[in-house]
Amino acid sequence: MAVMIAVIAVAGCSSSDDSATAAVPSPDTAVAALCRNLDRALPAEVDGAGRSDPEPASPLTAGWGNPAIILRCGVVRPPKMADPKVAEGRDPDAVAGGVNGVDWLQEKQDGGHRFTTANRSAYVEVTVPEQRDSASVLVDLAPAVKKAIPEGIAD
Repeated sequence: MAVMIAVIAVAGCSSSDDSATAAVPSPDTAVAALCRNLDRALPAEVDGAGRSDPEPASPLTAGWGNPAIILRCGVVRPPKMADPKVAEGRDPDAVAGGVNGVDWLQEKQDGGHRFTTANRSAYVEVTVPEQRDSASVLVDLAPAVKKAIPEGIAD
Protein backbone atom coordinates (compact mmCIF):
# COMPACT_ATOMS: atom_id res chain seq x y z
CA MET A 1 0.00 0.00 0.00
CA ALA A 2 2.81 2.48 0.83
CA VAL A 3 4.34 1.91 -2.59
CA MET A 4 0.98 2.57 -4.22
CA ILE A 5 0.61 5.82 -2.27
CA ALA A 6 4.06 6.96 -3.37
CA VAL A 7 3.23 6.22 -6.99
CA ILE A 8 -0.12 8.00 -6.77
CA ALA A 9 1.47 11.07 -5.19
CA VAL A 10 3.82 11.68 -8.08
CA ALA A 11 3.09 14.83 -10.04
CA GLY A 12 5.17 15.89 -12.97
CA CYS A 13 5.24 17.32 -16.45
CA SER A 14 4.30 15.56 -19.62
CA SER A 15 6.92 15.60 -22.32
CA SER A 16 4.51 16.67 -25.05
CA ASP A 17 3.08 19.94 -23.77
CA ASP A 18 4.73 20.73 -20.44
CA SER A 19 1.35 20.45 -18.61
CA ALA A 20 1.38 19.24 -15.04
CA THR A 21 -0.20 15.84 -14.40
CA ALA A 22 -1.68 14.37 -11.25
CA ALA A 23 -3.29 11.06 -10.41
CA VAL A 24 -6.95 11.59 -9.54
CA PRO A 25 -7.94 10.11 -6.16
CA SER A 26 -11.02 7.85 -5.86
CA PRO A 27 -12.68 8.70 -2.55
CA ASP A 28 -16.13 7.60 -1.43
CA THR A 29 -19.20 9.65 -2.37
CA ALA A 30 -19.26 11.79 0.80
CA VAL A 31 -15.58 12.76 0.52
CA ALA A 32 -15.95 13.42 -3.22
CA ALA A 33 -18.75 15.89 -2.42
CA LEU A 34 -16.48 17.70 0.06
CA CYS A 35 -13.73 17.80 -2.57
CA ARG A 36 -16.08 19.33 -5.15
CA ASN A 37 -16.94 22.01 -2.56
CA LEU A 38 -13.23 22.62 -2.02
CA ASP A 39 -12.66 22.94 -5.77
CA ARG A 40 -15.26 25.73 -5.91
CA ALA A 41 -13.65 27.51 -2.93
CA LEU A 42 -10.02 27.36 -4.10
CA PRO A 43 -8.25 30.65 -4.84
CA ALA A 44 -7.37 31.78 -8.35
CA GLU A 45 -3.77 32.38 -7.19
CA VAL A 46 -1.49 30.54 -4.79
CA ASP A 47 1.97 31.88 -3.89
CA GLY A 48 1.51 34.47 -6.65
CA ALA A 49 0.90 31.81 -9.32
CA GLY A 50 -2.31 31.57 -11.37
CA ARG A 51 -4.45 28.47 -11.37
CA SER A 52 -3.53 25.97 -14.06
CA ASP A 53 -5.10 22.61 -13.30
CA PRO A 54 -3.24 19.38 -14.05
CA GLU A 55 -4.30 16.69 -16.48
CA PRO A 56 -6.52 14.76 -16.41
CA ALA A 57 -9.07 17.44 -15.50
CA SER A 58 -10.97 16.68 -12.30
CA PRO A 59 -12.66 18.60 -9.46
CA LEU A 60 -10.48 16.46 -7.15
CA THR A 61 -7.24 18.03 -8.39
CA ALA A 62 -5.97 21.58 -8.85
CA GLY A 63 -2.71 23.24 -9.72
CA TRP A 64 -0.98 26.60 -9.77
CA GLY A 65 2.11 27.83 -11.59
CA ASN A 66 5.17 26.20 -13.11
CA PRO A 67 6.77 24.32 -11.46
CA ALA A 68 3.30 23.30 -10.37
CA ILE A 69 1.85 23.35 -6.91
CA ILE A 70 -0.53 20.37 -7.03
CA LEU A 71 -3.55 19.82 -4.77
CA ARG A 72 -5.34 16.46 -4.63
CA CYS A 73 -8.44 16.02 -2.50
CA GLY A 74 -9.72 12.68 -1.23
CA VAL A 75 -6.34 10.95 -0.94
CA VAL A 76 -5.81 8.12 1.53
CA ARG A 77 -4.29 8.81 4.92
CA PRO A 78 -0.49 8.91 4.70
CA PRO A 79 1.17 6.15 6.75
CA LYS A 80 3.33 8.73 8.57
CA MET A 81 0.19 10.30 10.03
CA ALA A 82 -0.10 7.31 12.38
CA ASP A 83 3.64 7.15 13.18
CA PRO A 84 4.31 8.01 16.85
CA LYS A 85 7.77 9.33 15.91
CA VAL A 86 6.11 12.13 13.94
CA ALA A 87 3.82 13.08 16.84
CA GLU A 88 6.82 13.12 19.16
CA GLY A 89 8.91 15.21 16.74
CA ARG A 90 11.48 12.43 16.24
CA ASP A 91 11.06 11.87 12.48
CA PRO A 92 13.54 13.94 10.45
CA ASP A 93 11.44 13.64 7.28
CA ALA A 94 7.97 14.44 8.64
CA VAL A 95 6.58 17.16 10.89
CA ALA A 96 3.08 17.91 12.15
CA GLY A 97 1.93 21.52 12.49
CA GLY A 98 -0.75 24.03 11.72
CA VAL A 99 -1.14 27.10 9.51
CA ASN A 100 -4.05 29.52 9.96
CA GLY A 101 -6.36 26.97 11.58
CA VAL A 102 -5.53 24.03 9.31
CA ASP A 103 -3.41 21.14 10.64
CA TRP A 104 -0.91 19.59 8.22
CA LEU A 105 1.54 16.72 8.07
CA GLN A 106 4.63 17.91 6.19
CA GLU A 107 6.77 15.26 4.50
CA LYS A 108 10.05 15.89 2.70
CA GLN A 109 10.17 14.63 -0.88
CA ASP A 110 12.75 14.83 -3.60
CA GLY A 111 12.37 18.32 -5.03
CA GLY A 112 10.00 19.72 -2.40
CA HIS A 113 7.44 18.85 0.26
CA ARG A 114 4.09 17.12 0.48
CA PHE A 115 1.53 18.46 2.95
CA THR A 116 -1.59 16.50 3.95
CA THR A 117 -4.40 17.91 6.05
CA ALA A 118 -5.03 16.37 9.45
CA ASN A 119 -8.11 16.58 11.66
CA ARG A 120 -10.40 17.21 8.68
CA SER A 121 -13.21 15.05 7.24
CA ALA A 122 -11.21 14.49 4.04
CA TYR A 123 -7.48 14.29 3.38
CA VAL A 124 -6.19 17.05 1.13
CA GLU A 125 -2.66 16.67 -0.21
CA VAL A 126 -0.61 19.58 -1.52
CA THR A 127 2.72 19.01 -3.26
CA VAL A 128 4.96 22.08 -3.18
CA PRO A 129 8.12 22.23 -5.33
CA GLU A 130 11.25 23.47 -3.54
CA GLN A 131 11.20 26.64 -5.69
CA ARG A 132 7.93 27.69 -4.04
CA ASP A 133 7.30 29.21 -0.61
CA SER A 134 5.52 26.46 1.33
CA ALA A 135 4.30 28.83 4.05
CA SER A 136 2.71 31.15 1.48
CA VAL A 137 1.04 28.19 -0.26
CA LEU A 138 -0.53 26.94 2.98
CA VAL A 139 -1.64 30.44 4.02
CA ASP A 140 -3.29 30.92 0.62
CA LEU A 141 -5.09 27.54 0.77
CA ALA A 142 -6.20 27.65 4.44
CA PRO A 143 -9.42 29.68 3.94
CA ALA A 144 -10.70 27.31 1.25
CA VAL A 145 -9.86 24.19 3.27
CA LYS A 146 -11.56 25.62 6.38
CA LYS A 147 -14.64 26.58 4.36
CA ALA A 148 -15.08 23.32 2.45
CA ILE A 149 -13.61 20.51 4.56
CA PRO A 150 -15.10 20.36 8.08
CA GLU A 151 -13.03 19.46 11.09
CA GLY A 152 -13.21 15.79 11.95
CA ILE A 153 -11.40 12.54 11.36
CA ALA A 154 -11.34 11.19 7.81
CA ASP A 155 -11.72 7.44 7.33
